[in-house]
Amino acid sequence: MVRMSDCNVSEPFILFGNPGNRRTTGLQEARSRLKLPPALEVSYKNVLEAIRQKQGLSELMLRIAARATQDSVNGSSFVQESIDQLLAGQMDSGPLLRLDAPGENFEVERELIALGASDVEGDDSLLPWPEWTQGTGIAAAEARRLQEQHGRIWHPAQWFRGYCRLLAWLRDEVALLWPSSHWMNDPAEVAVMFDKRRCSADLGKADIRVPSVLASSGGAFRDVDDLHTAMKESGFHRVFVKIFCGSGASGVMAYQVHPHTHAELAVTTIGTEIIHGQRVYYNAGRLRRYTNKQDIHAILNWLCLEGVHVERWIPKATLNGRVYDVRQLVCGSEACHAVLRLSHSPITNLHLRNERLSLKEAGLPQSTVESVQLTAKAAMSVFPASMVAGLDVLVPAHGGRPYVLDVNPFGDLLYRVEHQGWNPYEWEMQHLANRSVVRERKDRYD
Repeated sequence: MVRMSDCNVSEPFILFGNPGNRRTTGLQEARSRLKLPPALEVSYKNVLEAIRQKQGLSELMLRIAARATQDSVNGSSFVQESIDQLLAGQMDSGPLLRLDAPGENFEVERELIALGASDVEGDDSLLPWPEWTQGTGIAAAEARRLQEQHGRIWHPAQWFRGYCRLLAWLRDEVALLWPSSHWMNDPAEVAVMFDKRRCSADLGKADIRVPSVLASSGGAFRDVDDLHTAMKESGFHRVFVKIFCGSGASGVMAYQVHPHTHAELAVTTIGTEIIHGQRVYYNAGRLRRYTNKQDIHAILNWLCLEGVHVERWIPKATLNGRVYDVRQLVCGSEACHAVLRLSHSPITNLHLRNERLSLKEAGLPQSTVESVQLTAKAAMSVFPASMVAGLDVLVPAHGGRPYVLDVNPFGDLLYRVEHQGWNPYEWEMQHLANRSVVRERKDRYD
């Protein structure tokens, strides 16, 4: 494994992602402002095509170069020259590589579901807990016939298996083609961060404070009855049920059962409807409150079938009558950009129209700010091969040390927040440039 401190920003920077979305655009704009050469973008769509056609990464890069030669858009010569340099071995060290989020593209989502099918051969070595990742499976051909339905959640466990197979392919192909390359975010660690069950377990082993986890006697929860049994045995009447590989509050439910009346309440972004006699589930894009047990149990049974992470509901600290948590970015072992997320509900994600504040605007005590930062940095140390991630940190209402709720490998898409005058992508790219300068000076005088 090559350390991030060994990187050289003058070498090609390869970005695996979905070109043209907010993330890839933001990173390219940051590199432009810092007078760095643009990242060479390799789309997940093209990677998935190569995997399906049983091609290698070198063949994919040649195909991208050939397309660029025929493309009259400005910058195509840069793509061809970069790939020529990469494949000719004209570098002192391997390229710097970054994985970006695979979302916001249904073609990619559909192909990842197909790649995760049981009738497709794939490398499952990066799947954190294969025995707990089953879900509702469909054949690859059926997956490729899926039609986009806004918000519909399609086979998340199978999608995750496909994503881990893609990560394993990239890991192996990059190691074969560029042995001295270095990842900004290591594929194996990205897979673990994405699996909330494994991530929580690894953090707990490292003595990072995480909410207590509920477990079924049989290992994975099979249905709502299993969940109720675990809640009764633990004495927890309020829990968070999270689909194990979800993001952006998709597949998250704040769930409570009254200890005496057994009335149930669920707050979640999950919508459910009966369409053509089939119950379907989708991300509603806003919070919904359910009190009808039939609907609640249907959602919980589906979540358990796909795979869930269930944790104790920790009351969050409040500010101005609303609960809050903190999205803390850690870059190169340094806590940098942070956003406080305020909500009238237990789910604080900003895209749900919750309010954002900087920690300075919120007026949090310095001791709280420092505690959040120390907690986030400690959690990030569990992933030494990854340079950056966004960590969701809960400040408990009852006081004491914060909890880490989530480690998001792609948690740096933070709007309207700066650290020392730089936005997150600018800070990350500048961080790489500064490391390179320091290393070059050290080499010069050694």
